Amino acid sequence: MTSQLFAICFNATRPSDLARFWSGVLGWEPAGGTDDGIALLPPGAAGFRIRFLPVEEPKTGRNRAHFDLTSGSPQEQRRTVARALELGGQHIDVGQLPEDGHVVLADPDGNEFCVIEAGNKFLAGTGFIGALACDGTQEVGYFWSEALRWPLVWDQDQETAIQSPDGGTKITWGGPPVAPKTGPSRLYLELALPADADPEAEIGRLVSLGATRTDAAPDAAPDAGGDEGEDGRVLMLDPDGNEFSVRWPR
Repeated sequence: MTSQLFAICFNATRPSDLARFWSGVLGWEPAGGTDDGIALLPPGAAGFRIRFLPVEEPKTGRNRAHFDLTSGSPQEQRRTVARALELGGQHIDVGQLPEDGHVVLADPDGNEFCVIEAGNKFLAGTGFIGALACDGTQEVGYFWSEALRWPLVWDQDQETAIQSPDGGTKITWGGPPVAPKTGPSRLYLELALPADADPEAEIGRLVSLGATRTDAAPDAAPDAGGDEGEDGRVLMLDPDGNEFSVRWPR
């Protein structure tokens, strides 16, 4: 059975501070903290979590992925920006033009995100997190469409976008030129398998689609020993070399 998008993960030097910031911006409730990080739960039963995982290395360079937050009106856009600044965000310059309607900010750990102006038709009906906008090739968009079994909702001029059949946040890739990687990804996708799935079969499917299984697995491999009740995870790379993980219940 196909793995599902379980979480969008942030590697963070101060996970609790970053979780507090995004909880305040999004209005999502925290699920509590463990040694494995802190999670925010989506407001409804569907959708993905946002997880904040501890790392020692500070952020270097621009992320390949960022959130695009939507606005229902100019006033709502201003409120979102003001709330983010009050919580510790800051304005940043990534080359946007003065006439651009979106506002570019960074969270307290330096992760870029945009607050999109009202009336954006491409993100209409997606929810507050309109998109996870990524630097990436057309090939990687096709990969993730097959990996998640989410249909392509945009495929033009090497730009691609996918969206769950149930709607919600889109994942987009802007096509070439793709920014070079500057170390491990600060934001990455975490997939989860249902309890009755075969982990090795699913990992094999992802490899057949173009993923690479790495030797640096965060947790035990599917056939390795481990405590009952713990989750296992394998770290993989998509066709553009971006890390993602696959987890399954033990």
